[in-house]
Amino acid sequence: MQITFLGTGTSQGVPLIACQCEVCKSNNSKDKRLRSSIQFDIDGKVIVIDSGPDFRQQMLRNNTLRLDALIFTHEHKDHIAGMDDIRAFNYINKKAIDVYATENVQTALRREYQYIFSDFKYPGIPELEFITMDAMHAFEAAGVTITPIEVLHYKLPVLGFRINDFTYITDANFIDDVNMEKIKGSTHLVLNALRHEQHISHYTLNEAIEVAKKLEVPNVYFTHISHQLGLHDEINRHLPEGMQLAWDGLKLNL
Repeated sequence: MQITFLGTGTSQGVPLIACQCEVCKSNNSKDKRLRSSIQFDIDGKVIVIDSGPDFRQQMLRNNTLRLDALIFTHEHKDHIAGMDDIRAFNYINKKAIDVYATENVQTALRREYQYIFSDFKYPGIPELEFITMDAMHAFEAAGVTITPIEVLHYKLPVLGFRINDFTYITDANFIDDVNMEKIKGSTHLVLNALRHEQHISHYTLNEAIEVAKKLEVPNVYFTHISHQLGLHDEINRHLPEGMQLAWDGLKLNL
């Protein structure tokens, strides 16, 4: 299984429009972050979690040549705004794309992309097949068994996902004991770490570190990072052993 971090930034990305801070002006490629998304390549199949505003750019940059399943964590714009571009894969795959989403996310997608679901189908619109997920049951996508992990993003339920011993969680600031148990035993964990200062709906870096320590996962990568966290290399030097900031284009082979 190869895992590619397509994007590791927060909702506005890094650099932030018109910002002149040292992170946004950095020449280090690891300080340039598209909106958070991740890709799994497993046995010739490709699964992507979230298609934010940078989806097209991410697919081109990663040279992704097929898409077998698109899975959504939640309905916020920075995670769904690029779904229209799956139509390129309709042409390549010659079929509708399986889209896995909760009922709430499906409602948001139908509202956001009403032209896809209208009675009159304009030629060339995306073709997709909704498959309903819920937080309580594992499901299969592209032949891969995936376990949902429900977290809270302030008061909004968001799904993280565990595939084999790899767990991916973004947009969280609370995980209950039941879902913590679902993560335990993972060898790799991806967790959001927005900034140093307290935030209403995201873990701070210190909070994310404490969650990771509690879970005792040996390999931890932080994502959904804002420019307020600081320079990639500087922050990385001070992280505990086994923990690091993820960056766009990072690939893991498990």
